[in-house]
This record gives sequence, C-alpha cells and structure tokens, in this order.
Amino acid sequence: MTDDTQPTPEEFADLESLLQYFIEENQEFLSWIGTTVEHIGEGTMTLSVPYDEKLSNKRPTPSGDGRADLHGGIAATLIDTAGGLALRTAMDNPFDARIATINLNVNYLRPAVGDLVATANVVRVGGSVGVSEIMVESTTPDGETREVATGQGAFRIFRPE
Repeated sequence: MTDDTQPTPEEFADLESLLQYFIEENQEFLSWIGTTVEHIGEGTMTLSVPYDEKLSNKRPTPSGDGRADLHGGIAATLIDTAGGLALRTAMDNPFDARIATINLNVNYLRPAVGDLVATANVVRVGGSVGVSEIMVESTTPDGETREVATGQGAFRIFRPE
C-alpha cells in the first residue's frame, strides 16, 4: 500500500482491526501510550493501555512494591477516547461523522498501578450530541482488578449535510 492510498473498511477482518489501524496510523499520542482496541459492540467498546513507567508519576507507591502510579491523564485520555469512539458503534453511518468532545467529567477513585482497561457505554446518540459513560479498571501487581476512574463525556456529532 502506498502513502497516498487509504485502506477501505472492507479490507479489514473486523471493526477492531480497522480501528486499531486508525489509531496506529493517525493518532500518534494514542499509539505512543500503547492504546489497544479490545472489543467493539453495539453501543459499547473497550480500549486498553499497558502499564509503562514512562506514563507514571515516577514515585513508588506507599505499599513499597516499587511500582509508580500511572498519571491520571492516561485514564482521562481513555475516558475521552473510548467515550467518543463508542458513539460511532451506535450510529447508522459511523464513518460519515466527525466527533468532538464538548464536556468531560472524570472521577478518580484510586491510584492505577497496572494495565488500564476502559469500557465505554453509550447513554444516548442524538442528532448533534452524544453521551457516553466510561469505567476504567487497573490490575494491581497481585493480579486484582479494581476500578480506578469513572467518567462521562458529552460529544458534538458533526454529520454530513
């Protein structure tokens, strides 16, 4: 494939592969933090980011396990991204619209010290505004999965005229 040729959705085995390609080719920050598409369903999607010290606050946790907390901005990024992308899963023509964040609310529940997984569920998709609710979980060093943040996003939907 040459640089001037863009693949079509039909060239991918599934929507997850298409979206992963889009992230890797067009979203440099999401690609840099290691964002992976885990699941896409109607009105829902799941994204993940692996633990990486480059994304941490560089300060070991009080438990002394040597792992630093991930920066809260990584969870916020997942909330924003998964929330906006999930809206596309509830649209008749998901590739025909542009989506921009209007408002983002993030509630931090506890420090994240492992891989992050964000699951977004669509609350409503209207003609020009959509709303999603998102939960972010993290795996602790001992293997327990815990909620670390929740959020809600309102997004402007720009549909073709």
